[in-house]
Amino acid sequence: MTSDNFKIVSVSSSFIKIEVIDPSLFENQFNIGSYIKIPYKNIENKYVVGVIENYNIKDNNISKGDGIEETISNGPSFVLEVKLTGTMTKFNDSDLFERGGHGIPLPPNNGIELLNEKELNNIYSGKLVENDKFCFSKLVQNVEIDVPVSGNKFFNKHFAIVGSTGSGKSHTVAKILQEALIAKKGSYEGLNNSHIVIFDIHGEYKTAFPQANYIDIQNLVLPYWLLNSEELEELFIETEANDHNQRSAFQEAITSNKKLKSTLDPKLKAKLNYDSPSFFDLNEILIYFKNRNNEQKQKSNTIEWFDLKGEKFIFNEETNHNLFSGILKPVDGATTGTQNARFINFINRLEIKLNDKRLDFLLGDASKKITFIDTIKQFIGYPCKVQNEEGVINKEKSNITIIDLGGIPFEVLSITVSLISRMLFEFGYHSTKLASHEDDCEVPLLLVYEEAHKYVPKSDLVKFRASKNAIERIAKEGRKYGVTLSIVSQRPSEISDTIFSQCNNFVTMRLTNPEDQNYVKKLLPDTLGNLTDSLSTLQSGEALIIGEAIALPSLVKINRCEPEPKSSDIKYFEIWKDPWIDAEIQKVIGLWQK
Repeated sequence: MTSDNFKIVSVSSSFIKIEVIDPSLFENQFNIGSYIKIPYKNIENKYVVGVIENYNIKDNNISKGDGIEETISNGPSFVLEVKLTGTMTKFNDSDLFERGGHGIPLPPNNGIELLNEKELNNIYSGKLVENDKFCFSKLVQNVEIDVPVSGNKFFNKHFAIVGSTGSGKSHTVAKILQEALIAKKGSYEGLNNSHIVIFDIHGEYKTAFPQANYIDIQNLVLPYWLLNSEELEELFIETEANDHNQRSAFQEAITSNKKLKSTLDPKLKAKLNYDSPSFFDLNEILIYFKNRNNEQKQKSNTIEWFDLKGEKFIFNEETNHNLFSGILKPVDGATTGTQNARFINFINRLEIKLNDKRLDFLLGDASKKITFIDTIKQFIGYPCKVQNEEGVINKEKSNITIIDLGGIPFEVLSITVSLISRMLFEFGYHSTKLASHEDDCEVPLLLVYEEAHKYVPKSDLVKFRASKNAIERIAKEGRKYGVTLSIVSQRPSEISDTIFSQCNNFVTMRLTNPEDQNYVKKLLPDTLGNLTDSLSTLQSGEALIIGEAIALPSLVKINRCEPEPKSSDIKYFEIWKDPWIDAEIQKVIGLWQK
């Protein structure tokens, strides 16, 4: 390769154009995405580094008129459009790469070369200490080159993985997490200290993590008494003419019942409120509302009842606990100005939900028996005992917890995701207070939201409010308390702007929807020029990685994961060609009815 074969024909602050005068003299292959270096004139061992984003073919025939053309060179030449990414300084066997650049100094130097493998390795790894290297991909243009990222910067900030169906998104998620689970400092035996929670809406990841703590509708126990006020009202109260009275009475009943059931010290018990994570009995709340629905007012404007012993008492804040004990008889009076007959709809809804077997994981007997500590332990992979209708389940410690949301009724999906997310955030928040140093965190958590557009959409509908508020709070505050997010979606344009704006690293795979492509391009924090135009043509398993964790934006091939998630397409036509199969419909319905 000779410098005379290259000519810099245009320079700007972020782009240069380079003409390859005679392609036949070019010794190495170049492609869109190849990296080149341009030496500084009169500055030894310093280079401008750029990536080829495009090239044009320049016709070197000159028309002399009357159909006569004169060739001024050996065939056409090529004009490369190069996006400047940074500078490289050579020190003996190492190359120091600095991201960012401001054009090249005048006059430009034509001593242009492709970066060799050693230089590429130094660019990606040069600033990373060995203990911080985290690798799950190789360079598309040269599969011999590993593309490590900073493990700390990748996981201690939120990151997004987006791509259309079939782009290899699930395999990418699995590979990243598998590499995190096997990473160790030293050669100790057993699990490392990683703690990952996957919200798996399609049941894809069980096969990829056979040793995971797997939770589905059959063994999930989620206590309703840990729901906060917003979640409780979303679950039990519907918007109607009398809903303000329902909300007020609901708050009074729950607060009073929490104090009644609490075993805390009297001073702490007095501080319990509507949002306190303390047990209350939902069946007693139902009894309370049935009593309030029958109340009557005396001439003295008091509401009076006969308790179960037949003794009369005046209903107030000190005596309202009596309404939990059973159906009471009111002292005769007027119904005007009372809640008499105003809670019929609420009582019906509450009874329907309490009798709905699909909601047993949230409202059933097991949810009353599980302790606060075991509730937390089951989600962060610590040994615990969880009891459901089939008996006691002993859970072993695990680095990764998969929450299969596939069987969760849609009407409580948002609340389920909200409660688990909020508990894990609060756990991180309070655990940092116990740390010896302000920046310490003994149990950093990564929460992976598969198909995140299902429960953190841009929509302001009430049914998404709980999960959206919980996850947006983690996006804005979680990093300070050792709780980070991974947002995984095939429709990034449908996800809350607040969520994506907090992501610092992106793994962007093939996107075929123009709206999604444009949305992602606007979110990416770097000016990538034409590199983002390749999003619609990436092959399965290829991705554009960008963000603080990687030395420079790169097109990569994700390494294959082993074992793989269950995300393969069903081979319809091959199955259809097989002989008729008698489906076991009875077994399907039996599973359906559980």
